[in-house]
Amino acid sequence: MAARIRDSGGRAAAVRVDVTSAEQVESGVARVAEELGPPVVLVNNAGIIRDNLLFRMTEDDWDAVLAVHLKGAFLMTRACQTHMTTQRYGRVVNLSSSSAQGNRGQANYSAAKAGLQGFTKTLAIELGRFGVTANAVAPGFVQTDMTAATAARLGVSFEDFIEHSARQIPVQRVGQPEDIAATIAFLVSEEAGFVSGQVIYVAGGPLD
Repeated sequence: MAARIRDSGGRAAAVRVDVTSAEQVESGVARVAEELGPPVVLVNNAGIIRDNLLFRMTEDDWDAVLAVHLKGAFLMTRACQTHMTTQRYGRVVNLSSSSAQGNRGQANYSAAKAGLQGFTKTLAIELGRFGVTANAVAPGFVQTDMTAATAARLGVSFEDFIEHSARQIPVQRVGQPEDIAATIAFLVSEEAGFVSGQVIYVAGGPLD
């Protein structure tokens, strides 16, 4: 992706870090700042799943999911907010999920995504006076490798899983990554400067 951006005349750098490592996060953000300028837009999208029913879920399953989703978002935001507050401008978008409202076999993932919503609202309160907004996007069913893994866990084909899920959604289709990207693009834009502390469900219909 970085190469495609550069080929089209833009500036980009690909930096690989373990978001659960404070040292790697700090060095990665410092490299971005050095090569591209102060990072004033952050999308916390790193995530994994370790699905299982509660009585089968291991401590490692719990710790890994909470570390990547919650600790990762905390470390990345902490590292970037220094640049944002100095610039008096910033946009933080955290990827939550409709699973934040609870989902069978995802106690760890649901807890992490619900935690991100509280984290988002607190960021909005703390950072707003510095010109920094913070919002969360909570996708419903989106056709990705992660949902394919869920289908495999349930023992059904991905095609059948998509078809069944689409029937439960008011717009009668599952989401695509582009649906989520479009919402994020708005939230990081200049026009979204008065939108902060919000959780936006992008799920093809209302959720209770």
